[in-house]
Amino acid sequence: MVENSRLRRRRKKKKKKWFLLTPIIVILLAIIAYGGHLVLKVMNVTSDAHQELTRGEMSDKRVTPVYPGKDNFSVLFIGVDERPGETKSRSDVLLLATFNKNDHSIKLLSIPRDSRVDIPGYKTQKINNANFFGGPDLAVETVEELLDIPVDYYVKLNFNAFIDIVDALDGVTVNVPFTFTEKNSKNKPITLYKGRQTLDGEEALAYVRMRKQDPMGDFGRNERQKEVVEAIIRKAGSLSSITKYGEVLDGLDDNLSTNLTFQNIVALHPYAKSISNIESLKLSGEDLYIDSVYYFALDEYSVSETSQMLKEHLEISTTNTAIDYNS
Repeated sequence: MVENSRLRRRRKKKKKKWFLLTPIIVILLAIIAYGGHLVLKVMNVTSDAHQELTRGEMSDKRVTPVYPGKDNFSVLFIGVDERPGETKSRSDVLLLATFNKNDHSIKLLSIPRDSRVDIPGYKTQKINNANFFGGPDLAVETVEELLDIPVDYYVKLNFNAFIDIVDALDGVTVNVPFTFTEKNSKNKPITLYKGRQTLDGEEALAYVRMRKQDPMGDFGRNERQKEVVEAIIRKAGSLSSITKYGEVLDGLDDNLSTNLTFQNIVALHPYAKSISNIESLKLSGEDLYIDSVYYFALDEYSVSETSQMLKEHLEISTTNTAIDYNS
């Protein structure tokens, strides 16, 4: 009974990950498929969203700056559920992606939001507090210290971006495996019925958020996440959707901030075909309660092993753009 209660609490707190990549996917498709006015709009969106980190363009764990298209690099995706007017928020999702220029491969690590870690200047906390205490700067620094690798770029967005993108594309078609009810972004229940159907933004968000009613648990949820992202890619990539890219990009206004520039995003073009074939990594750990507060205690070996995998993917020990961690 106690174990079931803990599982329910964990499930309620966990958010989804795959749709965090959606804005970058759509921007890439817009650049590839359309020119002129739309490219100018993309430039405006990325210019408005651009927010440099306080540290500047280079991680403290680099000896020289890196650039997409030229070097291996990493991006931290920060998903927040910010309300209008809020200036501080905890991260609901933290995803670290590493990109290898040689084979255009992508590795994606999901960091549990309740992970108990050392946050620089704030001692031991849940990792989702880093963005609340110090925004993307502290979130990036915390992840760097946890995994001992450079975080070169960040992308911070809220769930409104996902909803707006799906609505701008006139919905996405999925095959709902069974009937269930889940709350939308306004905390109101939405019932989705079994069968193939086209979902609007709020419905799609409910579809990728639901977990505890799925008999396959995390596996079933991950399959639904992939299904929706693939549906967005197919829809956004169709000729009929080209004229909607303007509306899609409008949906990113005020919902996105990043230190990636327009030129950086254009340089991601070689990775476009890899988006739907990402190698996912995960950190192991166990439930921990301290003074009735739930934490996810990360396994030290898992963190070390994952760190090494990411270093190898970034070719940390062989490139002259990064510190040699093996020295």
